[in-house]
Amino acid sequence: MASRLRLRSSSLRRTLLAALVAASVAVPVSGAARPAAVPAPAPAALTAMRTATPAALDARYAAGRDGILAAERMAAEYGDHARAAELRTLADPAHHFLSFDGRDGGRTVEVLGDLSRADRVAVLVPGSDTSLDTYERFRADAVALEQQLGPRSAVVAWLGYETPATVSPEVLTSGRADQAAPLLQRFVQELVALKPAVRISLLCHSYGSVVCARAASGLDVADIILYGSPGIGTGAEDVAGLHTRATVWAGRGADDWIADVPHVVLQLPFVTVGFGVDPVSPTFGARVFAAGGGGHSDYLKPGSVSLKNIARIVSGETVPTVQEARHA
Repeated sequence: MASRLRLRSSSLRRTLLAALVAASVAVPVSGAARPAAVPAPAPAALTAMRTATPAALDARYAAGRDGILAAERMAAEYGDHARAAELRTLADPAHHFLSFDGRDGGRTVEVLGDLSRADRVAVLVPGSDTSLDTYERFRADAVALEQQLGPRSAVVAWLGYETPATVSPEVLTSGRADQAAPLLQRFVQELVALKPAVRISLLCHSYGSVVCARAASGLDVADIILYGSPGIGTGAEDVAGLHTRATVWAGRGADDWIADVPHVVLQLPFVTVGFGVDPVSPTFGARVFAAGGGGHSDYLKPGSVSLKNIARIVSGETVPTVQEARHA
């Protein structure tokens, strides 16, 4: 009887995942609705930064503003005045971009806080549907974390890859994560070289956790924090399989729909879909932190349990796991 129930459960999960794939493929995606439809110039080549002094950072931020304004002019010429207005906002001196590329939905790296004085740095890696069209939502999370962390900290909003659309075949495969992983590794390596004594933590939301897992073995960071994760998609069955010296944390809000995603890997004729093991499962071996009762987009919401615990992890403070808290 138990054997038949397991087989039915496995069959149901595979059927659900296959149905999700079919639905994703069937939904038409309008090119005009995607930010890639708005042309933008290729960014100017930037030399590698060798120091994080205020003067060096100001020069890099000025170069970022020049790139944003070039993209704003092209958007205006194209007739997309809404995009042009958004870009003018990003060009405000209050925004500090280490790099900016307005093509293909946007690839940007923005610093919040004073990187020159920071003792700890959090790098945010976003999930699906993060682009110039939704950038303010992503930035709001970074602002909330920077404010929670307080002085001598900085947050880097790393939109360094083309994220998949939530309703698309790509969101069910690791293809975009495979492309993003070496870019994330390169950025973190440059950050470590720039600030070798700084504590760096990687914060990976939703599909971003697949990116971080793909990059984990090449990242010299203190913590890798996976939250709202659909799985890690590397073939690894546990933390040891990530081959990282970082402490791996995982959290999921009580009202996060991602809990209902089947944690399986399904081989279809031309593609592999699904991301396998659940990072908050006991078998994976991550330190599972309390994430409160929030939903999929609430992890860095001001005042939330998850934001407070993530900030404590970034700061190197002791954060009990969910299991430890239950036995306290």
